[in-house]
Amino acid sequence: MQKLNVLFEDNHIIVVEKIVNVPSQADKTGDTDMLSIIKDYLKEKYNKPGNVYLGLVHRLDRPVGGVMVFAKTSKAAARLSEQVRLKEFEKKYLVIVNGKVEPDKGEFEDYLLKNEKKNMSRVVPEGTKNSKYADLEYEVLKYDEEINLSVAKVFLHTGRHHQIRVQFSSRDHSIYGDQKYGGRGHGKQIALWAYSLSFVHPISKERLEFKALPEFVGSWKILESIDEL
Repeated sequence: MQKLNVLFEDNHIIVVEKIVNVPSQADKTGDTDMLSIIKDYLKEKYNKPGNVYLGLVHRLDRPVGGVMVFAKTSKAAARLSEQVRLKEFEKKYLVIVNGKVEPDKGEFEDYLLKNEKKNMSRVVPEGTKNSKYADLEYEVLKYDEEINLSVAKVFLHTGRHHQIRVQFSSRDHSIYGDQKYGGRGHGKQIALWAYSLSFVHPISKERLEFKALPEFVGSWKILESIDEL
């Protein structure tokens, strides 16, 4: 069983750090997924026979690591899913992108269209059939002129397919290591990380926030020189 970093757990929810390159749930590859890893962890921890209930509330792209919450009861799953629907989840990401992003604070608003066959999305004109509105805010934390890369915090207002990847790449700021959308760093791990997640506890109604940073290795070494994350 893969080692699981549990950030919080009670009778209703479990918050973990998603492992990079592991899918959120089972897919056609048949590779081990987070849902299965956590179910195995719960089975072993509580010595539970048979199937363990675990509700998938939201997803992260396979190559992306960071904070995820899963529901341990159907009631918790329903209430958290409703928060996702009402945009009451607050998701923040760290990203390293090509070039100097200007201005150093801003908002991207686009319409995205998903190509199911290619599993990719692209920016299209407003009113395009089947397109979806996408909105994010960003703040540049550092620009390294020597390597021509910017580190930014991203706050998602919508959760569209590959949203951060598409919206930055459409402005010639593709994410470092993102082969799908033309990023530099071929063969490197994509520099996109879900570092903060905030939501209301489905039972206690208390607002909770959890954070996890990537290890400061590879392209993420750039974070060592940033004081406030």
